[in-house]
Amino acid sequence: MNRNYDALALLSGGLDSILAMRTVMDQGLAVLGLHFTTPFFGKPHLIPFWREHYGIEVEAVDIDREYVDMLLGDPSQGFGKWLNPCIDCKITMLDRAAALLPAYGAKFLISGEVIGQRPMSQRADSLNVITKRAGVRDLLLRPLCARNLPPTPMEESGLVDRDRLLDWSGRGRKPQYELAGQYGFTEIPTPAGGCCLTEAQGAARFVQLLLHRPTPEPADFRLAREGRQLWAGTHWLAFGRTAGDNAALEACQRPGDYVFKLADFPGPLAVARPVAGEWEAEAVRDAAALVASYATRARRHFEATGQPVRVIVRRDAGPGEIAETVEVVPTRQTALPWAEPRPEIVREWKKARALESR
Repeated sequence: MNRNYDALALLSGGLDSILAMRTVMDQGLAVLGLHFTTPFFGKPHLIPFWREHYGIEVEAVDIDREYVDMLLGDPSQGFGKWLNPCIDCKITMLDRAAALLPAYGAKFLISGEVIGQRPMSQRADSLNVITKRAGVRDLLLRPLCARNLPPTPMEESGLVDRDRLLDWSGRGRKPQYELAGQYGFTEIPTPAGGCCLTEAQGAARFVQLLLHRPTPEPADFRLAREGRQLWAGTHWLAFGRTAGDNAALEACQRPGDYVFKLADFPGPLAVARPVAGEWEAEAVRDAAALVASYATRARRHFEATGQPVRVIVRRDAGPGEIAETVEVVPTRQTALPWAEPRPEIVREWKKARALESR
């Protein structure tokens, strides 16, 4: 059975969201942080550290499906510089948080926005849009800038003491660092939430996927985040640069994927996900040769002996796994024009999408 709380807080793991929680907790109220995870952001592995170091209670909440549906469905407030739907992102999280209030017996929501801190999602007009569209006008408290906003029902009723809330505004971070020092925090998290939709290369990877699979699943976006991403027409290949990448790609495997691994040498694990039908044998060999070229010992073996190297290609394609071993020459001079997605395609895609919606 869930413990009851007075409030649920949106917790990105950034300093502002942590301070917003602690500010309300200082008034003797029980607060649970909701750490939302999507294919584009979320660090649930840090929850034990946040609990211990910042003295807060946190639970992870998966919103993969809601988030991807929002992203693919023309965000009502548009995108930021890259592929970031920051305003609709906050609306989606607040909507889910509000739906969870009864499960925890909670009376209101908390978020860590500061008026004027971010140009897209934290302007006064943007905060009003978020509150209205999420339907949380009487439920949402923004403790860090509350005294710059009209009183909420929680303050008017006396549940929360308005005089003990804050009046921060603007992009400066000095007040945050001073308050963190008062709490004794020795590790200060970064202000940003780590959303790869705000990054040029991350956005390019996702748009490249959208060009060939207009309605991707959350699992497709997760694969597009990992390792090195290369495309040759409709052929999509992701492979590891580190042991950590290899482990992440292994976790991303789905039925139907081609999985490449060198048979005799250490090297990258690679995952190819078909987006336009089965791969022809030539494309499989081409990808295997490319993957082998990133294995130093395999490349040196070929240079020393002139002998090809073996790459195991596995595929779970129905009733059982299919595996074959292909012999290839490690090379990056391949027949297919493998290339990483270009950030320029993001602007081109957004422009074409805007024209279509007219």
